[in-house]
Amino acid sequence: MTTERLELSMALSDNDRTRPIIKGAVGVEGLKLRTTVVHPSEMFWRQLKFADFDVSEMSMSSLLIAAAKGDTTWAAIPVFTSRMFFHTRALVRADRGIELPRDLIGKRVAVPEYQQTSAIWSRGIFKDEFGVDPRDVEWFMERTPDMSHGGSTGFTPPPGVKLNRIPPTTNIGEMLVKGEVDATLLYLTNTNLVDRSTIDIARVPQVRPLFADPLAEGHRYYGKTGIYPINHTLVVRRDLLARHPWLALNLYGGFLKAKEHGSKHARELLDSWVETGAFGSDPEKAFRADPLAYGVKAARPVLETIAKYLHEQGLTDRQVKLEEVFAKSTLDV
Repeated sequence: MTTERLELSMALSDNDRTRPIIKGAVGVEGLKLRTTVVHPSEMFWRQLKFADFDVSEMSMSSLLIAAAKGDTTWAAIPVFTSRMFFHTRALVRADRGIELPRDLIGKRVAVPEYQQTSAIWSRGIFKDEFGVDPRDVEWFMERTPDMSHGGSTGFTPPPGVKLNRIPPTTNIGEMLVKGEVDATLLYLTNTNLVDRSTIDIARVPQVRPLFADPLAEGHRYYGKTGIYPINHTLVVRRDLLARHPWLALNLYGGFLKAKEHGSKHARELLDSWVETGAFGSDPEKAFRADPLAYGVKAARPVLETIAKYLHEQGLTDRQVKLEEVFAKSTLDV
């Protein structure tokens, strides 16, 4: 392996799996990293529009969409920093008769961005599990073309989808409170350059979760499919990787060590068992399984599912192959 030491800029969100890298408790061999903590909404916009950082987290959906259109700026590393049952985070107006996902048919549903990964997962699961086609819903999107991920990937509404742009003078939170939309797939109030909502929706009695027991729905879905949805992966600039092929596996190894660093990993792993229901009645099986596993091999069924959903929802012209986006040296880990 080369003894060359590179200095790279990196953008990450702060969570238990990335914090050891951010704080310098775990390093990446051969690299000196200058790390910036950025909210994912802003991070992805900056990377897709300006390529501000050499290495960063990246929206799984936007990465696949860009690849489908021939954009080879980024190579993915199979480090998955965000996983969640996103469909269980949907919120609805309590006065619109929405008790089940199928009740969203014919309703006005908001989303920060139509192509964001959490929305892809939610729509795909709602269609597969509950029979709700995206064309059965009227959509309202908060992000403007110039401040959206889709603004850099050439987003246009898929055929048959009715999509309205929320004016810059308002946002999802205000529209939910006023009853101008019936539901939202995701609600973001974190301060960043892209998202606009600020109302603490938990204090609004007219709005409640679509699923009365999100944990139970997560257990049901995982038990049926074995899928724990992936939201973010790690990427590195392909031009850097071409000059320094060792970067891919060194980054993978460093982030794998960070994931397993100390007691915080054990707590997060336990949280993932609770969320997925993977623990079940066999604790030994749960300890052998890792719902948060890195690597293309372990995650292939999940990654191929979101690639399939993107094609089914009209956001890519084909199902993008994982070999097109992940660094070649990481395909066997």
